[in-house]
Amino acid sequence: MNKASNRALLIGKYILVVAVASAMFLPFGWLVSASLQTYEEIISIPLTWLPSSPQWSNYREVMINPNVKLVLYFRNSLIVSTAITAAVLLTSSLAGYALAKLRFPGRDLFFTFTLSTMMFPTFIFLIPVYYILKRLPFLGGNDLFGQGGSGALSSHVGLVLPFVVSAWGIFLMRQFMITIPDDLLDAARIDGAGEFRIFTTVIAPLVKPAFVTLGIFQFIGSWNSFLWPLIITSSAQHLMTLPVGLRMMVTAYSTTTVQNRLFAATVLGIIPTIVLFLALQRHYVKGITLSGIK
Repeated sequence: MNKASNRALLIGKYILVVAVASAMFLPFGWLVSASLQTYEEIISIPLTWLPSSPQWSNYREVMINPNVKLVLYFRNSLIVSTAITAAVLLTSSLAGYALAKLRFPGRDLFFTFTLSTMMFPTFIFLIPVYYILKRLPFLGGNDLFGQGGSGALSSHVGLVLPFVVSAWGIFLMRQFMITIPDDLLDAARIDGAGEFRIFTTVIAPLVKPAFVTLGIFQFIGSWNSFLWPLIITSSAQHLMTLPVGLRMMVTAYSTTTVQNRLFAATVLGIIPTIVLFLALQRHYVKGITLSGIK
């Protein structure tokens, strides 16, 4: 194949990548545009791609409207997503290290059981988890036997606790750690290092891309979670997260012509995840590359 053919093939690949990327970006681009349009422009046919006069007041309205409480929704989502992500990173890395580098009876059976939990749909656990959280002792006014109060349902604990362990996170961290040579760990043990010190000084720095990859996926998943926060916040609206709050915006206004403001609030809600991904993109791409090689 000559140089001209190689150059044409390369150009064709770039054109294909740009076309696919543009198709994926198109809905988000229209979302941003619609957040600056009037209601009449949004419902117009054919579709309006650019607002005739950008309505920046849509953003100001959703920020200052006392019935929306967008700042409260942001704060709750940030608290819940950060707490869940930190807990998952801790539990997944420790469990992954134990399953990858420590030998104990039932290790493989436990790993198989952990993977098997990924086959069950999440909604089958909603009712059992709800009643368990409601009966937790000494929380939400409960006594020693879990009676008399609301348990963990009236605090952020109820939004965080069911998700502090991730089977997928354990699997991801184990697969990264299992490729680290045991000679590094044996050398650290000879120098007198304990298992926790080996984990923090030897293992953790080598699997930084895995931490970033898991953290990004977990944070975005927690930030976008809707069903469980909807159940919890039905009786504790001060805990309402952003996805549930966006749904409540429909009833916060007296008219139905609020799509432009809803789009503006949605754009604001997407910004934290975009910033997180852009800030950690280099480590994320490295993690995906390493996982593919391994």
